[in-house]
Amino acid sequence: MTAVAISTPGGPQVLKPEQRDVPRPEAGEILIQVKAAGVNRPDVLQRKGAYPAPPGASDLPGLEVAGVVAAVGEGVTRWNVDDRVCALTPGGGYAEYAIVHGTNALPLPQGFTFSEAAALPETFFTVWHNVFERGGLKSGETLLVHGGTSGIGTTAIQLGKAFGARVIVTAGTPEKCEACEKLGADRAINYRTEDFVAVVKEVTGGKGANVILDMVGGDYVARNYSAASVEGRIVQIATMGGAVASADFSRLMLKRLVHTGSTLRPRPVEVKAGIAAGLEAQVWPLLATRRIAPVMDMIFPLREAWRAHERMEEGDHIGKIVLDVA
Repeated sequence: MTAVAISTPGGPQVLKPEQRDVPRPEAGEILIQVKAAGVNRPDVLQRKGAYPAPPGASDLPGLEVAGVVAAVGEGVTRWNVDDRVCALTPGGGYAEYAIVHGTNALPLPQGFTFSEAAALPETFFTVWHNVFERGGLKSGETLLVHGGTSGIGTTAIQLGKAFGARVIVTAGTPEKCEACEKLGADRAINYRTEDFVAVVKEVTGGKGANVILDMVGGDYVARNYSAASVEGRIVQIATMGGAVASADFSRLMLKRLVHTGSTLRPRPVEVKAGIAAGLEAQVWPLLATRRIAPVMDMIFPLREAWRAHERMEEGDHIGKIVLDVA
């Protein structure tokens, strides 16, 4: 099979097509003939040598795929050959075939193309787990999302609105802010020209955001504490602005804040299976009716994965970048 590997840590051009043997599914696993693969920020970090694959996972980048089941391992009862699925992978998505645990796959939503379905798993698993399971977002609450036009951001806007929340986002240009509001955000804040803490307080009548989804870290930590409501929940999913920060813990105590966080890739398959079950029950029906759908930015051929990484690092994308593998 053709796969795109990281020849050596470095820039986008280190992503090189090569030939590899088709993997075989072990007990509980399925082999997917990949038709499309999503591109995510962790792929970029892995390419740079900053985010190694967990033990036992493929060394190839790629955390989400969509395609057709080509083979099933011992004990797999839900999936059959030729089933159309999308799945969360611990790695290996940049290839014509990928192995995933059967419990980490979901049926292709009705009416979705493979490219659209490949844009779902990583972002929807991440948002569902962090905003709704860890953050406990409820109808009528306010959600603040940093990075509103990222794949995570566009997903969080739609899911937040679908479940009855008021959604405020930050983005870096007027065009990106407009895109967020067209997608359903109640207020998009241009973080280059506006103070998001002041705007959040204004929009919420001084109460602040009940849940904050943050991928920035750094000096945003202290500002999130100021923007959060009493008993607010701040969920950290990345630290693009720095992993080390100073914080006034008296503010955390006085407001009774919860500051938590998670990473998805190294979690056990059983944890991911639980997230998948929640998504299938609560979110997949919304996808089937197109009440929500992934925002698609650009699609690149698998062999030109380096171009997809360039696109992501330029920072101009709105929504998901996908690789066409078929």
